[in-house]
Amino acid sequence: MTIDSKLIEEGEAFIRKKAFLHCTSNDDTDDDLRSFRSCLRWMCLDQSNCFRAIISWTLFILLTIVVPTLSHFILACSNCDWKHQRPYDIAVQLSLSIIATLSFICLTHFISKYGLQRFLFLDKLCNDSEKVQQRYTAQLNRSFKLLFIFILPGFVAESAYKIWWYSSGGTRIPFLGNVYMSNAMACFLELCSWLYRTSTYLLICMLFRLICHLQILQLQDFALVFQEESDVAMVLAEHLRIRRQLKIISHRFRAFIVLALIFVSASQLASLLITLKSHADVYIFMAGELTLCSVGLVTGIFICLRSAAKITHKAQAITSHATKWHVCATIDSYDTPDYDTPMQIASCPRIFALDVYSDEEEAVDEDDMDDTKFIPPHAHTISFQKRQALVTYLENNRAGITIFGFMLDRTWLHTICAIELSLVLWLLQKTVGFS
Repeated sequence: MTIDSKLIEEGEAFIRKKAFLHCTSNDDTDDDLRSFRSCLRWMCLDQSNCFRAIISWTLFILLTIVVPTLSHFILACSNCDWKHQRPYDIAVQLSLSIIATLSFICLTHFISKYGLQRFLFLDKLCNDSEKVQQRYTAQLNRSFKLLFIFILPGFVAESAYKIWWYSSGGTRIPFLGNVYMSNAMACFLELCSWLYRTSTYLLICMLFRLICHLQILQLQDFALVFQEESDVAMVLAEHLRIRRQLKIISHRFRAFIVLALIFVSASQLASLLITLKSHADVYIFMAGELTLCSVGLVTGIFICLRSAAKITHKAQAITSHATKWHVCATIDSYDTPDYDTPMQIASCPRIFALDVYSDEEEAVDEDDMDDTKFIPPHAHTISFQKRQALVTYLENNRAGITIFGFMLDRTWLHTICAIELSLVLWLLQKTVGFS
C-alpha cells in the first residue's frame, strides 16, 4: 500500500469520525441521555463503574428477594381479621420478583455489552435526516413521562392499601422497639420493593417501544423516496440497512419477550386458579394487590407486543407502497407518449379511487405508510425492469420483528390471544365446570 493511499484512507476515516462525533454530540441528544442516565442512577441500574455495580446488585437483591421474602413470612398475619389477611401474597411476590429479575438481568446485559448510545441506536442517527433525529430525541424524553404515567396510578393505589393495612392494625412487630416506627419502616420497604420491581419491568418495555419507534420514523422517512427521483440501488441499500436494524432488535429482545410472555401467562393462570378455588374469598382488601400486579404485568407485555406488531406492519406496508408506485409509474409511462415532459397523473387517481376513505373519521385512522394520495415520480427516470426487480425484492424480503424466525405481526398476536383464551377456558372448565 502506497503512502498516498494510506493518507487517503486516514483522511476518510477522520471525516467519518468527525461526522459521527458531530451527530452524537447534538445538544438535545446529550440532554436526553443525561436525563436517562440520571433516571438509571436514581433507580440504581447504572453500572458504569465497579462501585455503582455493587450498589445496583445489592439494591436489586434487597428489594427483589430479601424484602418480599421477609414480607411474606413475617407479615403473613394468619390470625388477623378477614380484611387484613393476605392469601394471595405469595402469587404477587413471586410474579413481581421473577419478572423484575428477568428485566434487571436483560437490562444489565444490554447496557454493559452495547453501551447506552449503541443500545438506543443513537449511533445510527447519522444516516437519518435531521427531522428523524429531532423526533427521536423528543420521543426519548417523552418515554420518561409515559413511564411515570404507567407507574403513578398503581403506586398511588398500592400506597393507599399499604398505609391502610398498617395503620388499621394489620400487624404489630416492634423490631425497632417502637410499633409505629416498625410499621412505618416495613411499609416504606414494601412500597420501595413494589416500585423498584414494577419500574424495572416497565422501563425495559418502554425502551423496546422507544427503539421500535425509531424504526417507524426511519420507515416514514424511507417512504418519501417514492415521491421523488431516486436510484433503485440507493433505495435497496436503505431498505437493507433498516432490515438489518430490525434483525438486530429482534435478536436482542427475543429472549426477553418470550420469557416475559411465558412468565406473565403463567402468573395470570396461577392467579385465576387460586381465586377460583371453592373456599377462596375474593374481596377488594384481599385481592387488591393481586389485581394491581396483574394489571402491571399485562401492561408491560402489551407494550412489547403492540410495538413489535406495529413496526412489523409498518415495515411490510413498504411493499404495498412500492407496488402502487410501480403501477402508477408503469401506467403513466404508457399513457404519456412524450418522455421529455413531466408526467401528468391521469390514470392513478382512477385506479386507487376505491382506496380513498369517504368518511372523515376513517380517513384519520388511515395508515400513513399506506397513503394512497402520493405523487409517483417521473416514469422515465427509472426503467420498468429496475422497478419490477425492486418490488420483487420487497415482496420476498419482508422486514419486521421476528421471534426465533417467526414474524411477530398481527396474525401472531391473534394466535397468542387464541392460545391464552384456550388456556383460560380450559382452566374454567376444570375449576367451575364452565363449558
